[in-house]
Amino acid sequence: MDFFEALILGVIQGLTEFLPVSSSGHLEISKHLFGVDAYTSFSFSVAVHGATVLSTIVVFWQEIGKIIRGTLQFKYNKETIYVLKILVSLVPVMIVGLFFRDMVESYFDGNIFFVGFMLLATAALLLLSVVIKGSGREISYLDAFIIGIAQALAVLPGISRSGATISTGLMLGNNRNELAKFSFLMVLIPVIGANFIELIGGDFSNGNSVGIMPLLTGFISAFITGYLACRWMIAIVRRSNFLWFGIYCILMSLLSILVFA
Repeated sequence: MDFFEALILGVIQGLTEFLPVSSSGHLEISKHLFGVDAYTSFSFSVAVHGATVLSTIVVFWQEIGKIIRGTLQFKYNKETIYVLKILVSLVPVMIVGLFFRDMVESYFDGNIFFVGFMLLATAALLLLSVVIKGSGREISYLDAFIIGIAQALAVLPGISRSGATISTGLMLGNNRNELAKFSFLMVLIPVIGANFIELIGGDFSNGNSVGIMPLLTGFISAFITGYLACRWMIAIVRRSNFLWFGIYCILMSLLSILVFA
């Protein structure tokens, strides 16, 4: 992977991480078109996901600080309840990470046909959230767990994490204004954990990686575009539905299955 490829892939990751169109799916399609080896570039995928997590922290810095301060009071206040709901939402993806990590990595093999079908599943979720309208209630512990299941399914390339979690929350009847923040904050721990595993495993620097410079280039470009896309997505969730994103995912699915595969 050269500088230009890393730059473009980083921009694609940053833009698509927060928009409900599957960043992992777009990365796999882009790597396929560039001829980038799927196995050796897995650490690149983890690194650029880490960059978008950093952009999430920057966007929600004030909210994160407020949550931390409230939790450190060691009282059963609204901040502590919020953190507990985040932890409940992490249970499904922790199970997947602990027991099915190798299986998940095997899907990042450049199989564009599979990515295409998963994009179709994303489109179905997005369009269902347009049809099924909720009441705008607060996220409960059960809601958090169900949204967490959606996040766990989104480890597959082609399933949009933000699309799956926010659409699931909307269909459960959760408040739009809270869903975007909850969806973006619940991913922090899993992606930071994945980056930590890659670091201690040595995959960022050994022969299985794409190299330090492409990783840095992809990381920086993903962070900048991710910051902008995160702010854009918050406005979209608050003001409109996912109809056009669902149509876009259908088109990308058909392209992946009929043309790119």
